[in-house]
Amino acid sequence: MSNVINLNRFRKAKKRAEAEQSADENRSKFGRTKSEKANEASEAEDAARHIDGHKLEDDER
Repeated sequence: MSNVINLNRFRKAKKRAEAEQSADENRSKFGRTKSEKANEASEAEDAARHIDGHKLEDDER
């Protein structure tokens, strides 16, 4: 005779495994380190400062 399997436990374990796999994929896709984020923010600030420095006139309305 075979063992009885609790299907709810099996379904929940399968769902957890799938969620962990998708979370791992998202971490590799979208995850950035704190230094990468800071570097990107610094570059954006430098670019904005560079563009503002080349404006011909101020827009004071």
